[in-house]
Amino acid sequence: MRTEDLLAAIATGLWHWDNASGRVTLDAEAARLLGLPAEPTELSEAAVRSRFHPVDFAEINGVVQLAVSEETIAEARLRIVDERGRVLRIVRSRSRPRLVNGDFELVGTLQEVPEPQPGTSAAHTTVTGDWRRSREAFLLDAGRALAEARSTAEVLRVAAGLSMPGFMPDGLAVFGVEGDRLSVIGHHGHQPGDERPFLDMPLDTAYPAAEVIRTGRAIYLPTPDDYRRRYPATWPLAAPFARTSWAFLPLVNAGRTIGAWMAGFAQPVAFTPDERSVLTTVARMLAQALARAGMQESQQELAVGLQRSMMPTVQPDIPGMSVAARYVPTGGGLEVGGDWYDMIPLPSGRTALVIGDVQGHDVRAAGLMGQLRIALRAYAAEGHHPDAVLSRASRFLAGINETETRGQVQDQRFATCLYIEVDPATGLLDIARAGHPDPAVRLSDGTLLVRPTAGGLPLGIDPDTDYPTTRFVLEPGETMLVCTDGLIETGGHDLETGWARLRDIIEKYDGGADPAGLEKLADALVQAVHGPSSHHTTGPLVDRREDDIAVLLLYREGGSCGVGTGSRLAQQPVRRAVLSVAQAEPERIAQARAQIRDVLHDWTDADQVDSAVLMVSEMVTNVLLHTDGDALLVAEISGERGGRRIRVDVADSSDELPHRRSPGELASSGRGLVLLEMLAGAWGVDPRGDGKSTWFELYEDAGEGGVPPAGSGEPAPSGPSVPEPSA
Repeated sequence: MRTEDLLAAIATGLWHWDNASGRVTLDAEAARLLGLPAEPTELSEAAVRSRFHPVDFAEINGVVQLAVSEETIAEARLRIVDERGRVLRIVRSRSRPRLVNGDFELVGTLQEVPEPQPGTSAAHTTVTGDWRRSREAFLLDAGRALAEARSTAEVLRVAAGLSMPGFMPDGLAVFGVEGDRLSVIGHHGHQPGDERPFLDMPLDTAYPAAEVIRTGRAIYLPTPDDYRRRYPATWPLAAPFARTSWAFLPLVNAGRTIGAWMAGFAQPVAFTPDERSVLTTVARMLAQALARAGMQESQQELAVGLQRSMMPTVQPDIPGMSVAARYVPTGGGLEVGGDWYDMIPLPSGRTALVIGDVQGHDVRAAGLMGQLRIALRAYAAEGHHPDAVLSRASRFLAGINETETRGQVQDQRFATCLYIEVDPATGLLDIARAGHPDPAVRLSDGTLLVRPTAGGLPLGIDPDTDYPTTRFVLEPGETMLVCTDGLIETGGHDLETGWARLRDIIEKYDGGADPAGLEKLADALVQAVHGPSSHHTTGPLVDRREDDIAVLLLYREGGSCGVGTGSRLAQQPVRRAVLSVAQAEPERIAQARAQIRDVLHDWTDADQVDSAVLMVSEMVTNVLLHTDGDALLVAEISGERGGRRIRVDVADSSDELPHRRSPGELASSGRGLVLLEMLAGAWGVDPRGDGKSTWFELYEDAGEGGVPPAGSGEPAPSGPSVPEPSA
């Protein structure tokens, strides 16, 4: 037996109620139970609603809303009435409501309830509560819905969906005031364009809504004759809607009439005291909701306008490069904050990219951000180098803090900033950093490397702070990412876990590196930390911290940087990392080790990764201990995965070559070359005109002894040209 036949045999019908489209689908049995021909049909919401007793329908609305919030089944008894309002039968509805884009759908059954037998308890049980109880439930539900509405459009949508107990408006309209004119804020139950005759209507017009706004008193018109008699001049405007009763009520907020609310009814309404009480209460709640939504929209518009006026438009006009930027206020409260980015043309023909974050998320932070951005543009336009630009900006912000301290304003702020001078011809980047997160580079194969840069204190703390400059090259096909800490730490993350989350997004992203692909990557980064998916990647911190997000992406176009295609050495390396370690910065040895691990993050042999990290640490430490210069680390990976080679060069300015030694058991040094001999596939020391370079190579498919297999195309390890230890 088919399911439809089985349900029909037990007098059970199926229905589907789509609140978004206002359509109800019934099978044959459900249609019969509603007093319609026993055949599948689809009707409008109003047509089905007319088959229910008004009191029952008002109560089931509350039942459905409760079921939606509690994710339970909505169950109620309903009286089915005919065209004259006579009860035909009683049905029981059991349905599962679910939210779809803010509206609900009901999918369930209708089953006829047999007449109770005399003497049973069912004979003494009412189908629903009395009218007054339904009215109280309706007002509570309406108050909650209107209180949750956040915009004028949402308030109007909620007002249109209110199911009043015992009587249901067929059409609604909300009128406002613009000077001495009537305006239509919104309407429901009308066709597009029906509001045109009421637009720009003078307030002294003999129209009910205009009179309500002028006098502040409600007007009830129970019959068309009442309307025609009291307002003969505007009756022709209302007649085409074919309604029988109207209620016009003032919308009063804080003692001031801000508009009028019209409720039109297709069925006659006597407007009893109880009905007027319901309408008056709804009008008061509607006025408060509209005033609250209007204030929030005004604040939102002001905040967005302020932020847009302070935030520049990034123009992708750097030759051979593409730029994408995003700003997302997420800290709550006003939609303004201290994060910003900028793009500044320089007198030298280069371009400066700036990103920063003023402490705080309020109007004061936004104001300081605007002043600081203008100051940075002025210093950059004068042609100062990156370190000088940040030094002057720090003095500028410190001066503002000092002035306000003398003025008894104890609200000093600091700002982090990253200033990058870009040479589009060579890809050279000169970077000065003031307490800001380091930049990151997405290599041509998708690998993300955080590039450690030298830096100073945030701006505004110490006016005499120096900001050293770091220089590296953005290779063709690479993308640089700079951002505020909101992109990294939003969602309860710290710097380590935040970068790990971004690395996962960037390395898996396959949207292309053209300008359109760069925009998609910017959207993907923001969605990963701010969109719904971010709640699946909550960080280890207890609080899910939210902060503003500012992002800048710079992509360098171009293919191979080699001279020819026949030479293996002329091809661009798959990955390349460069890091300088100064004599005064021994702590950057740890950053060098981290860079090597990042470069080798997908290397097959974990032991080789540990070996590379150990050799790099030893080589850089030797430069700092035994020379007076700085160490320059260059790591390159070439070849196909599974058969790759990494070559690491550590250059210094000393001409003295290292010597092999035989350290004793308790010696604290002298093992550097011994480690290279034991761990490297190949190594050596090459003299240069301005010093020397110590290097080693590792091979991903190395066999015994670290020698690349025959036929791999890699040279066999050669003996290093270093002096032998003396006897």
